[in-house]
Amino acid sequence: MDFYLIRELLIPFGFGVALFSALGVAVATLSDLSYKIVNSNLSVISAIEIFFLKIPEYIAYALPISLLLSTLITYSRLSSDNELIALRSTGISLFRLILPALIFSVFITGLTFIFNELIVPNSNYKVTTILVDQLNEQRRFLLRQDIFYPEYINVKQDNGKEIKELKTLFYAEAFDGETMKSVTILDTEKKQLNKVIVSERGQWNNKSQVWDLFNGVIYNIKEQPLRGEEYFFTETQIPLSKTPLELASKSRDPYEMNIVQSQEYIKLLRLLGDEKTVLMFQVRTAQKISFPFVCIIFALVGSSLGSRPNSASKAMGFGLCVSIVFGYYFIGFMIGSLGLIGVLSPFMAAWIPNILGFLIGFYLLFKPNFA
Repeated sequence: MDFYLIRELLIPFGFGVALFSALGVAVATLSDLSYKIVNSNLSVISAIEIFFLKIPEYIAYALPISLLLSTLITYSRLSSDNELIALRSTGISLFRLILPALIFSVFITGLTFIFNELIVPNSNYKVTTILVDQLNEQRRFLLRQDIFYPEYINVKQDNGKEIKELKTLFYAEAFDGETMKSVTILDTEKKQLNKVIVSERGQWNNKSQVWDLFNGVIYNIKEQPLRGEEYFFTETQIPLSKTPLELASKSRDPYEMNIVQSQEYIKLLRLLGDEKTVLMFQVRTAQKISFPFVCIIFALVGSSLGSRPNSASKAMGFGLCVSIVFGYYFIGFMIGSLGLIGVLSPFMAAWIPNILGFLIGFYLLFKPNFA
């Protein structure tokens, strides 16, 4: 029986993945790529590459939706053909009948998690780098220009309290992935400007754990406050934190990072004191963890609704599928927004939609007259 039910689920599930993935890529990607080819001189080869790179993202979105559609259609067909009644007449409970669908959904949950962790972030990041390199598009989280990093130290006051004081301010005009261009460093320890370093370029020396600066000048203002004493150099080393390099090289959109990368980037953002962006990344990271479990929710809801007597037709099932998906994502968007503004914790903002989904699914499963 289990093998039969899973086999019945596989055909509409595969059809759903292909359909929803194709619709997603066609609606969200093709028109945008066409516009960029015509108006922004994006090369056709790059457009084709972007098209294929976007497919994994829409497959990941299609997996839970396809699972909902397949359970609705399959259990509706079994109900309309009285196969569920025949099976239940042997003493098999409704929960036991939908158990194969739930087990199948656990497998799809793992597959969705793998897609979202190992494939989708890298694909999305490659798309971003292509658009930035070819069209010079500006992306909010991709630091390739104007890299700022303020380094603070904790200073103990006379009353015993500690306050943060700016120690060093690092600025680079551009970053090409390895080298910082037009570097300026301000030494402001003890609330005064002590030194200004201006350099043509800078690179992190991983062996010595210092910055190698090339073709620049050092203005020692502390020794000569009125005019500053100049020290020209061809190459010098500055003992400064590696964080500016990590900040620039690891900066990505939340949807271009996996969970580990997001956690590392959150630590860097905390050093900058950017609590608003930290909160946003925390919410998005929590949602990355919670999202794959929607597969189990959709399987539970779809099989419970499909098992009702006088189940709807396939066309009605498709419409019901769209309504359920829209409702879930609308609730998820609203609750996620509350997390972004700090009303809810990141964990609650990510998991409340799933908790509501499980409660609705179990209510539909055990509601009287549903079998």
